[in-house]
Amino acid sequence: MYPRLELLRELLIENGSIWVNLDDHESHYAKVILDEIFGRSNFVQSITWHRKVSPANDATWFSNDHDFLLVYAKNSTKFSINRLERSEKHDKNYTNPDNDSRGKWNSVTFTGNKNKTERPNLFYSITNPNTGEKIWPPDGLTWRASKDRSIELLNDNLIYWGKDGKSKNPRLKRFLTTAKPVVPRSVWLYEDVGHTQEAMTEQKKMFPEPFGTPKPERLIERILHISTNYGDLVLDSFLGSGTTAAVAHKMNRRYIGVEIGEHAQTHGQPRLKKVIEGEQGGISQAVNWQGGGGFRFCKLGATVFDEFGLLNHEIKFPTLAAHIWYIETRLPLGKKKCSPLIGTHNDTAYYLLYNGILGDKRPNGGNVLTGKILDLLPEFNGKKVIYGETSRLGDARLQKENITFKQIPYDVKAL
Repeated sequence: MYPRLELLRELLIENGSIWVNLDDHESHYAKVILDEIFGRSNFVQSITWHRKVSPANDATWFSNDHDFLLVYAKNSTKFSINRLERSEKHDKNYTNPDNDSRGKWNSVTFTGNKNKTERPNLFYSITNPNTGEKIWPPDGLTWRASKDRSIELLNDNLIYWGKDGKSKNPRLKRFLTTAKPVVPRSVWLYEDVGHTQEAMTEQKKMFPEPFGTPKPERLIERILHISTNYGDLVLDSFLGSGTTAAVAHKMNRRYIGVEIGEHAQTHGQPRLKKVIEGEQGGISQAVNWQGGGGFRFCKLGATVFDEFGLLNHEIKFPTLAAHIWYIETRLPLGKKKCSPLIGTHNDTAYYLLYNGILGDKRPNGGNVLTGKILDLLPEFNGKKVIYGETSRLGDARLQKENITFKQIPYDVKAL
């Protein structure tokens, strides 16, 4: 995981975040690695996901009912989150026992968290307008507002004295009409974000053979709601059955999914086709998904470098040409004719002398830059960068022809 996480960090935008889902067996080890790669100061939160509805009664010791989501920011000073939208559950404690014309309200304690020594200006008595009694902060603490401000709150009927109006612990009214979105908590219940059984049900509606360890769409929706905005780019480097891509599509996020298993084609690709057609599973109704859009399905070409970082001797001309073009221009090559002229960019022409067999070093084999080979190359009046096995042209000739020669394999770099 270490090199993968290093790469994922480099791919992140400066205000981006990474969310890693693990169970008890690996989460603690992963956190040590993530702390090292991202820095402990960029650790955001460990979230517990209650993922099971029913206990595992056949468990030897405990029924393992939860997973962890380890959240890290690329740069915590630039990372911010979106709060959650309010629901009936969040608003159920708002009532209106005194028939306030401003509507339903909840209350918070008017006692501050400082002591009178630290903030003497917040230590004073408040007169209960119902009884005339002077009330002091309890236990030597302070009020949460200055004396002048408390008078304004009293005059505005924003301090609540309990049902009988005689409470010695006044509370401050907070109206539902001004209630803010909800701060996400670190424990996510399956009632709110789904569970594994729900995820499997979603799978069975789409596939005759469901993916083994799917995630519910509601879980991914919560993650993307908190950490992304409309049009942001989401990367899932272990795509599985395509849940992240499906949810990102429905939420109008751009996305990239990477998967080396065959379920990229058996699950991911057909699932996204169903999403585009307007399938109504998962979060579709919650986000009013009606279908539309599109996606591109790509297969990786041959590996350019082997496990030792050396150029793969089995590599074919189109793959090597595409790689060289990208490292020189940072642009995709697209479909080109098999020609030694790869393309031109910023007044420079790029050539590749390569026939698919690196060991061919003969001048007439086409891999070596000679005067004869140079005459056969497509003409370009300007700077030329030529990759080949070796060059038989002297420095003076190269300078005269405006050629920069780069030797294969030594000058072929990784990204």
